[in-house]
Amino acid sequence: MSTSFLDQVAAWEQPPFDKETQQALAALKKNPEILEDAFYKDLEFGTGGMRGIMGVGTNRVNKYTFGRTTQGLSRYLKDQFTNETPRVVIGYDCRHNSQKLAQIVADIFSANDIDVFLFSDLRATPEVSFAVRHLGCHCGVVLTASHNPPEYNGYKVYWQDGGQIVPPQDTGIIAEINNTKYSDIHFKANPNRIKSIDLEIDAAFQEASVRVGKIGSGNRSDVNIVFTSLHGTSITAIPQVLKAAGYTQVHIIEEQATPDGNFPTVKSPNPEEPEALSMAIKKANELGADIVIGTDPDADRLGIAVRNENNELELLNGNQTMIAMTDFILSHIGYTTDEQPFVGSTIVSTPMMLDLAKHYGVECKLGLTGFKWIAKMIKDNPNQRCLGGGEESFGFMVGDFVRDKDAVTAALLACEVVAEAKTKGTSFFELLLSTYMKVGFYQERLVFMVKKGKSGAAEINQMLKNFRTEPPQHLDGSKVVAIEDYTTATRLLVTSQEKENIPLPKANVLIFIAEDGTRVAARPSGTEPKIKFYVSVNTALESSDKYRST
Repeated sequence: MSTSFLDQVAAWEQPPFDKETQQALAALKKNPEILEDAFYKDLEFGTGGMRGIMGVGTNRVNKYTFGRTTQGLSRYLKDQFTNETPRVVIGYDCRHNSQKLAQIVADIFSANDIDVFLFSDLRATPEVSFAVRHLGCHCGVVLTASHNPPEYNGYKVYWQDGGQIVPPQDTGIIAEINNTKYSDIHFKANPNRIKSIDLEIDAAFQEASVRVGKIGSGNRSDVNIVFTSLHGTSITAIPQVLKAAGYTQVHIIEEQATPDGNFPTVKSPNPEEPEALSMAIKKANELGADIVIGTDPDADRLGIAVRNENNELELLNGNQTMIAMTDFILSHIGYTTDEQPFVGSTIVSTPMMLDLAKHYGVECKLGLTGFKWIAKMIKDNPNQRCLGGGEESFGFMVGDFVRDKDAVTAALLACEVVAEAKTKGTSFFELLLSTYMKVGFYQERLVFMVKKGKSGAAEINQMLKNFRTEPPQHLDGSKVVAIEDYTTATRLLVTSQEKENIPLPKANVLIFIAEDGTRVAARPSGTEPKIKFYVSVNTALESSDKYRST
């Protein structure tokens, strides 16, 4: 910013900011530390779009920061589509203020002579991605903070292909936003340009989900399922899709079924956290269920627990779920070499995806962290067929009819694996072990450190700087043989000191690769105040009974 945060504070104490904002700012000034955090920078687009704490300030989610983003996006749309009227679809989740903010965003678009399709109530994020292409829109917006704490909200942008914005759209949109003043925002709506949508899009999305995800041959009525939406949006889609696919034993955790931005029954509405599914697992044990399914608030992340070799429910991590479901897709969906089939993944996800794809004779494309890069693979390769994609952070996509993480269709696919396995006298877990035995036994773990605020961001940057200047020489006793630094998009071969170019966009990611295949990746989260470390090890698995001891 060209001015200090105090200059920004002073600007917010007068028009165009309304009296309600000015009163909230007066209260905020009583806490200088929080005041600085609210104004020391602007909210930025990361791997999951704009996301932040709700409140007053340039570094907060409010009608003005979302309004400035929407005004800048409106200008970009009108500049890109000069010969037609741009069309935008808007969805939102269960977060506090989401419905109100969605209406404000719709109003601003309409005031800029852009046609708007606004969901009449909260909907799953993958349905918004689907709706962009289904309705022939130029852009899509969904207001969500995914699995962040209750005080957060966010703004995610999709382009015409249904994928999140990537270059050159992202940089173009950001430039327009940066050139937009708060006084430039057109808040006065043109109601004639806003159309409410709901059941027709629901039906189309759910029908497509069943068509794409129902690929097994098991007895679906024999599968006992416990499902929790963790107070989020998946309650509007997953029970309906499972029922339409033929699953009759779906037990919903009623205490977590009502959408609620406070997420009162969990510490974190994140299916990556075992505690989040504890209520569902308890119910599943009472019922003798085969599988537990849980999703985050906007229904893009999927967590599952299945019966292990001891008939105990075990929560799988995102890599395990991705591997098992990708193997199921590759062994069930018919494809030809002429279609040039591929699956997608990310550089911090399990390297086993590369080996699994090779086993089936298909390509595995790797992108940076975030599903927008998997969507870009589809967009950039129109002559190839995408069979699906996944990433370690509990995200999966079946086919390409949705261009983002899709917990709805992925939940159906997980049940398809269970149904067919149960019919054949085996289990989801045993199928996962068999994949390890035929391809290689990979295990991964995510370790993270929370570093909040301005000082936390500086600490994360310093940690990564230290790793670059003094990289580790060994990982668990094995010599580091390669270092991938995505800030320069280069791979350093340590022994020869030769450098190779990596054909991916630049990003703040470091990956250390050891001689025995052990890998550690480090990166700052794009959506949370965290630094993340992704650890991967691998070996051979001779038999399933050696799984625990290998």
